[in-house]
Amino acid sequence: MKMAVQDGGGKDELKTQFITREGTYRLMTLSEYSRPNRVGYTNTQGSAAVRVSFVTLPDPSGNGDRICFNFGRELYVYVYKGVKKAADLTKPVDKKMYKGTNPTCHDFNMVTMTPDSVSLVVGFSTGQIQLIDPIKKELSKLYNEERLIDKTKVTCIRWVPGSTNLFLVSHSSGQLYLYNEELPCGTAPPHYQPFKQGDGYAIHTCKTKSTRNPLYRWVIGSEGCCINEFAFSPCGTCLAVVSQDGFLRVFHYDTMELLGSARSYFGGFLCVCWSPDGRYVVVGGEDDLVTVWSFHERRVVARGQGHRSWVSVVAFDPFTTSYSEQDSAVDFSGGSDDETTQQNHTPNCTLSSGSSERSSVTRNSGNQASNRNSSGSDFNRMNAATCYRLGSVGQDTQLCLWDITEDVLRQPMCSKLRTSGVGGSGTFGVNGLAMGGAYHLNSVGGCVPRCNNMSTAMQANTVASKEKECIADGNVTHFHGVNMHNNSSAGVTAPSLTQRIAGLGFGERKEGGGTHKRNFSLPSRSGTAGGEKNNSSYRGSGNSNRTSADDPMRLIGTGACPRFDECPVLEPLICKKIAHERLTALVFREDCFVTACQDGYVYTWARPGRMGLASHIPSSPTTVTAAAVGGGVGPSGTVV
Repeated sequence: MKMAVQDGGGKDELKTQFITREGTYRLMTLSEYSRPNRVGYTNTQGSAAVRVSFVTLPDPSGNGDRICFNFGRELYVYVYKGVKKAADLTKPVDKKMYKGTNPTCHDFNMVTMTPDSVSLVVGFSTGQIQLIDPIKKELSKLYNEERLIDKTKVTCIRWVPGSTNLFLVSHSSGQLYLYNEELPCGTAPPHYQPFKQGDGYAIHTCKTKSTRNPLYRWVIGSEGCCINEFAFSPCGTCLAVVSQDGFLRVFHYDTMELLGSARSYFGGFLCVCWSPDGRYVVVGGEDDLVTVWSFHERRVVARGQGHRSWVSVVAFDPFTTSYSEQDSAVDFSGGSDDETTQQNHTPNCTLSSGSSERSSVTRNSGNQASNRNSSGSDFNRMNAATCYRLGSVGQDTQLCLWDITEDVLRQPMCSKLRTSGVGGSGTFGVNGLAMGGAYHLNSVGGCVPRCNNMSTAMQANTVASKEKECIADGNVTHFHGVNMHNNSSAGVTAPSLTQRIAGLGFGERKEGGGTHKRNFSLPSRSGTAGGEKNNSSYRGSGNSNRTSADDPMRLIGTGACPRFDECPVLEPLICKKIAHERLTALVFREDCFVTACQDGYVYTWARPGRMGLASHIPSSPTTVTAAAVGGGVGPSGTVV
């Protein structure tokens, strides 16, 4: 596969169309959503990220699509017309403006919606949660109104799949709360009692005579470590959580068991999503990489390198993912018999409604498509995918699309990998620096391992537990834990930032320690606010959740965090600059995909052959002006 060339050019040069194997994607300039009055769009640095939520109401006329997005202190709900008709910004379904707080995230309830009603939960920067009906406008409930439960920013909010009344909320305090919309929150700070504890997490319930919110409190990671996002698996039985400590943790939601974890190269993981078949979890973060984690193998199986800054959103495109006819129950992990037996006792992500083991919290029957970034798709696929289409956007204003094939994802973990492409020559040593020896990328964008013991390497699901040996181009590498020896003495070529930090510090990124800056500051452990003290006190022993399994240095070279040369490195199919501000949303739909950026604009990109408006077609084959709806003149763009 030819290496994707990242866009250069001037600051104002934006791509308005691009070509992939399935055809040409085009920006629909008339399907652009934003606030009706665009005055004040320039100062967006301190605002919460613009998030986008979709719902398709059961409307017989076929006009049931609704879009919700936030910008600054405002929240908008519109009828979404997609590629069929131009957006009408003068007629929002609902518009709300808040004082003293900003909406940060939101989610529609797909279970209880009707043609003229839908429940929408909204989280805020000061910790409160609101439940509204943007259509009827009669429903309005507040949770954590007095900030007695948590005073920190709501970072992610989701309805529990299949439930009519349960929703899950994460905060920058590192805590996850389960709410029942029908229960009150209480008039005093909650007191908790331990319910369950495991590696790197603890779960508590409220000490009350009557049931109240929150039903459960999950404390994940070290004290004060922000949970950036979480996502339910397509079947709704598993929960993937990413946090600022650089960990991905995957839980069985009903049993509250930790199933597996992964660790970033550097800094925190910022975003997470599941593949449509539930076999892979993809995360992005401050190491500028896209990391693919296998649910069945419980290890990192590939990394994608293409972004120049933090990755803010990752999403699978189920409409261009290829599926085979094989039974989804087949375990393709390639592990040993013992490992396969162990996996059979682990809850697999099957497309059936999970039953809760908790008497006080039960789910409603029925499933819900829980992948937030793949709207309107059919996840009830029992066939295994053979080629996944993945999308990612970042603070570098770039959109990357990735084609990931099964032969790449099923490669064994090896201490040396060879790749081929235009990138240059050299293999990466244990310190992440490029060493001598050619590396080439194969036709599917993955890395080809050269091992002298492939049968042993295929069993390397938990490579830290055994000492294994791989030989690549004469360089013998032994790894057991974090000990590694490299005999190469070849010259060094210029490495990228990711390659330089690959073998360096794994601690949490600190303020002012690099070129990137956090969008918000984490709460101080010695904070004077009453809520922060309360958070610290009911966390128990503070760092007691921290175990040897969370020690970053112990994970280097294992399946949770293989070195840069120990797993395939993917390159994007395309990588295009599509905005001037950092990108904050990416949602794939059947006829288009939708992006949003920090300046409050929500863009629709038509799939090949799906343009519904003739006026969208560029007048020139080489250049097109992205004119702003409402009279403003947008930046010029070039077509490639």
